[in-house]
Amino acid sequence: MTFADELKSAVTPRAALLVVGVLALQLLFITSYVGALHHPQPRDVPFGVVAPQQVSAQLVGRLERLPGEPLAPRTVTDEAAAREQILNRDIDGALLVDPAGTTDTLLVASGGGTVLSSTLQGLFTRIEAADGRTVRTVDVAPASAEDFDGLSAFYLVVGWCVGGYICAAILAISAGSRPADMPRAFIRLATLAVYSALGGLGGAVIVGPVLGALPGSVVALWGLGTLVVFAVGAATLALQSVFGIVGIGLAILLIVVAGNPSAGGAFPLPMLPPFWNAIGPALPPGAGTWVARSLAYFEGNSVTGPLLVLSAWAVAGTAITLVTTSLKRNPAAEPLADEMGVKP
Repeated sequence: MTFADELKSAVTPRAALLVVGVLALQLLFITSYVGALHHPQPRDVPFGVVAPQQVSAQLVGRLERLPGEPLAPRTVTDEAAAREQILNRDIDGALLVDPAGTTDTLLVASGGGTVLSSTLQGLFTRIEAADGRTVRTVDVAPASAEDFDGLSAFYLVVGWCVGGYICAAILAISAGSRPADMPRAFIRLATLAVYSALGGLGGAVIVGPVLGALPGSVVALWGLGTLVVFAVGAATLALQSVFGIVGIGLAILLIVVAGNPSAGGAFPLPMLPPFWNAIGPALPPGAGTWVARSLAYFEGNSVTGPLLVLSAWAVAGTAITLVTTSLKRNPAAEPLADEMGVKP
């Protein structure tokens, strides 16, 4: 047998295509993470300005013209309104101008990401110094002392996402990537639901009572975790039901390669490049991270949209899995190789 024959026997065309796909996934992973995180800088950060009427418009205009457009400033009526908008996550900070003195107040919320609040503090320290003024910083929604850089919510959601797609992958590998019939599809989804509830509870207890990393309701985090795990798992099952074992790679592409760097974890969304800033809220890691931080630090505000995103992933994944299974012609006639996700 020649070397070429040995090569063909050892590495089938399908295996070669899978290896090429893994290589592409690896390169996309590097591109996505480095592209999103190598040069964070604020862009169009929603920001409030509280100042006397005669100077507020001028100050807003000046902030709009800052090099690189780091801020998207707007006039806010008073300090109470500014605090309310920060807690509602409508803005990420606000400047309270003191017309009677030389010290202004910067309101920030490190619970939404300490990197962004520190960046705003440094930016306004320079701006105020150029005018011969000083600024004091007040943290309206401070991150927990046990939550370094405000990353605990992000890592919690990443853990939930990992559990979701690994559970779905195990269910597929153990008994065929495509459910052979409707009962099997229902069993897989039911198993995933039970796993999701257990994983959501475990994560909430670990970051809350066990480690004290995140404040807030354990029950609320449990509910969020259950939804995140099930949404990711259902999406993975759906991709497997359509594409076979390749669906696992597509799930990793969506959740890990695209979703994690765009989630606003290491750097909040306003500090990410436009592409990652745009896709992050539509993917489970970004939606989950936003809700986790809102539950921990922002009184549970501004969670409707992200929860709808997660629900959409869960419903779509479930529906696609069931519809794909119901449309199968004759499961009993499919070869074992196809049942294992590998075409002969």
